[in-house]
Amino acid sequence: MKPLPSRAMGGSGTARAGRPPVSSRSEIERLGFELFARKGFDGTTVDDIAVAAGIGRRTFFRYFTSKNDLVWGDFEAQLVRLEDLLAAAGPATSMMDALRYAVVEFNRFDPAEVPWHRQRMELILRVPTLQADSTLRYASWREVVTRFAAVRTGLAPSDMLPRLVGHCVLASCIAAYDHWLTEADGELGRLLDEAMREVTVGFGQY
Repeated sequence: MKPLPSRAMGGSGTARAGRPPVSSRSEIERLGFELFARKGFDGTTVDDIAVAAGIGRRTFFRYFTSKNDLVWGDFEAQLVRLEDLLAAAGPATSMMDALRYAVVEFNRFDPAEVPWHRQRMELILRVPTLQADSTLRYASWREVVTRFAAVRTGLAPSDMLPRLVGHCVLASCIAAYDHWLTEADGELGRLLDEAMREVTVGFGQY
């Protein structure tokens, strides 16, 4: 995808006349990633992204609460998708098999999207500025897994075992992603499946 040319902005923060401004969340996100690749995450400002998109700061903040938020995409919608994948697992499927299937499917992308996703995860796992924000997002993701484990084990989400499942599944995913980022030709689905199978050895009785 070729980067769109930057467009100058007037003093009021609104786009000057010219080519139509970018008007969707996904387009602004792509432009942000193109700037991050050229200037680095810390070297790119919200104003840089707004100028490249031909929009004002106010418009940017209608789509994203911050520059960090842009990196994560529509995270809340993705949490709903994860919950749906887990809810679709029948009772005959073991807890860990259901989690493994959901994790692999949740992280399945069209081949054309893989380079963008790799760049996203490079930022999330490698940029110190994003680490505090990542902790909050990980906690939300982990809670989805913990609630599912609580239902399957008949325990409360606050009990030790569901919490342990949530932490272990998240850790296995991060480990798989970390390994994927070091292997240019690594296949993400295979690594996630392998990591989850390793975790299952400890939780297979459920």
